[in-house]
Amino acid sequence: MCGIIGYVGKENAVPIIVEGLKKLEYRGYDSAGIAVYSESGFFDVVKQKGRLTALDARLADFPAKGFMGIGHTRWATHGEPSDINSHPHVGNQNKIAVVHNGIIENYKQLKERLEKKGVKFISETDSEVIAQLAEYYYDGNIMETVGKVANRLEGSFALGIMCVDDPGTLIAVKKDNPLIIGVSGHGNFIASDVPAVLKHTNKVYYLDDKEITVLKKDTVQFFNMDKEPLMKSPETITWNPLNAEKGGYPHFMLKEIIEQPKVLRDTISSALSDNENKTVIRRIDITKFNKIVITACGSAYNAGFAAKYVFERLCRFPAVEVELASEFRYRDAVIDDKTLVILISQSGETADTIAAMREAKSGGAVTLSIVNVVGSTIAKEADFCLFTAAGPEIAVATTKAFSAQLVLLYILAVRFADRLGKLPETAGGGTETEDGLLKEIEALPDKAESILEQIDSIQKYASACVGYKSIFFIGRNIDYAIALEGSLKLKEISYIHSEAYAGGELKHGTISLIEENTLVVAISNCKRLHGKLMSNAEQVISRGAKVLLIGNSAGVKPDDKLSVIGLPESCELFSPSLSVIVLQLFSYYVAANKGLDIDKPRNLAKSVTVE
Repeated sequence: MCGIIGYVGKENAVPIIVEGLKKLEYRGYDSAGIAVYSESGFFDVVKQKGRLTALDARLADFPAKGFMGIGHTRWATHGEPSDINSHPHVGNQNKIAVVHNGIIENYKQLKERLEKKGVKFISETDSEVIAQLAEYYYDGNIMETVGKVANRLEGSFALGIMCVDDPGTLIAVKKDNPLIIGVSGHGNFIASDVPAVLKHTNKVYYLDDKEITVLKKDTVQFFNMDKEPLMKSPETITWNPLNAEKGGYPHFMLKEIIEQPKVLRDTISSALSDNENKTVIRRIDITKFNKIVITACGSAYNAGFAAKYVFERLCRFPAVEVELASEFRYRDAVIDDKTLVILISQSGETADTIAAMREAKSGGAVTLSIVNVVGSTIAKEADFCLFTAAGPEIAVATTKAFSAQLVLLYILAVRFADRLGKLPETAGGGTETEDGLLKEIEALPDKAESILEQIDSIQKYASACVGYKSIFFIGRNIDYAIALEGSLKLKEISYIHSEAYAGGELKHGTISLIEENTLVVAISNCKRLHGKLMSNAEQVISRGAKVLLIGNSAGVKPDDKLSVIGLPESCELFSPSLSVIVLQLFSYYVAANKGLDIDKPRNLAKSVTVE
C-alpha cells in the first residue's frame, strides 16, 4: 500500500518524481504529494487530496524545482484523506521532510512525549511523528538522527528522509516494508517498487530490514544500524520497460489478460527447462513431509485452493491444507519439520503472508514461496523460492500473475506426484503419466489463445449484465475453486455484490438468495459432475435466475435463460487456467460498461504491506 519515490541527481526532480508516482498508482492511494529541496534553501512542499491529476493541477499553480526530492501516494490509515494528512510531512522547524509507508504502532506514546516537549502536530497521522521525532533528535548529523529514529519506532516502515542542512543527501531506511534503490547515470532513486524507476534504470538494490542507505547524485552507500558499511550487489531487472506501459490498450487489466498465453509459456518453460525454477523443484525432497500447507491472501489464496485439488488427486498426500495467511498466524497451526508450507504472493511483500512464513519457520516447517519479484522479502526469507514469469503487473486486480502462480503449482504437483511414485510409469497411463500431464500443461498457452479469440462474444454478453445487483458463481470440485476467483474478480472491479458457492450447497441455505433476474455463472469442466451441476443450474432457472455456463456444453441447449461459453477440451485438473480467462474478461467488460476506474478500484491496493 502507498508508494514512495525519491530522487537526487543532476536533473529537475519534480517531473521525475511525479512520473514515478504515476507508475505506483496501482498500489492504491487517496492523496499525493511531493517535497523538493529548492534553490532557496528550503523545502517546497505540494500536497493534494485525490488523484495525481489533482496534484498536477496544484503543481501548475505552485511550481517547484530542485535536484533532490521525495514523493508519496498515501492510502489513509491514521486520519482521513486530506491535504494536511498527505505526505511528505515536515517537522516544526522545517528542517526535515519525511515520506513513510507502513504503520507506527507506538506513535501515540511518541506523540504524547513530543507534545510535552512543546512540539506542535498539525496532522492526524502516525507518520508525522517520524518527522517531528527526527527534528527533536537532530544535532547536525542526519544519518545519526535516522538511526535514532528507526530504533525508536515500533511497527513497519519504509522511509525517505531529507534535511535542509544536507541538500545533496537523501536517506532511506526500512523495516517490514519494501524499498528499493535504483542507480542511473544522471542520479539515484529510492522507490517502493521497480516500475517507478524502470524508465531510468534496470539496476536496483533491495534493502534488507534495518539497513540505512545514503544517496548522493553520484554515490550510494549502505550501512547497518551501527553505521558500519555494508557491501551489497545490485540486481538487473529483466522486465522490458514497455511492459509497464498500456501499449494502446484502454486499461492495464485488459493488456495483462491478453498477455496470459505468453506468461503461461514463459512460466512453464521456467519450470521445465534447465534453469533455477527446475533446479529448486528438484532440490525439494517431498518424501520427507507428511503434510502440505498452502497459505496466501486474496487471489493468491484462490490459486492455492485450486491447487489443493491437484495435489490431492495426483500426490495422494495424507494432508493438504489451504489457509488464509491472515488466519494462519493466529490459529496455533500444528506444524513441524515434516510440514511443507507453500507461500504464494505476487509482490513477495504481502504483510500477512510474511508473518505466516515466519510463524511456519519458527515451528520448524520448511517453506517454499511462489512470488513474482526477485529480491522481495518472501523470496529472500523462504527456504526455497519459485519465481513466476509474469513481468510487471500494474492493474490492482491480478490476472496474469494469478495464472502464472496456478501453472507453477500444477507443475509442482506433477513433479511431487512422480517423486512419490503415485503416477503410472507406462504409456498405458495416458495423460495420468508424468509426461502426459506435463504435455497437458504445455498445451495450455495455445488453448488460452483460442479463448481470447472469443473475446467479442464475451464482451457482448458482459455488456448486458451491468444492471445486476448480485451475481453468483457456482461450481463443483476444482470448478468451485475457480468460481471463488471469478467472484472476487467481479466484486473487486465492478462493485457488484457477488458470492461463490459449491453447487451442492445451494439447497443448504443459499438458494434463498435466488430471485427473478439473478445471474448465476456456472462453471463445469469436471465431466463426472457435469450432470449434477446442470441440475443445480435448472434449480436456479426455475426460480427466475439466468445462467451463464462456462466449460463443458455437451448436451446443453442455450435459450433465453441459459447462455454458454465453451472452452477447449482439457484435463479437468488444469481447466481453471482456461476458465479463469473467461471469468477475467467477463468481470473486465462488466466494469468497463459501467465506466469504472478498472485499474485502480476504490479502497484497494496492489501490494498489501500492512495488516
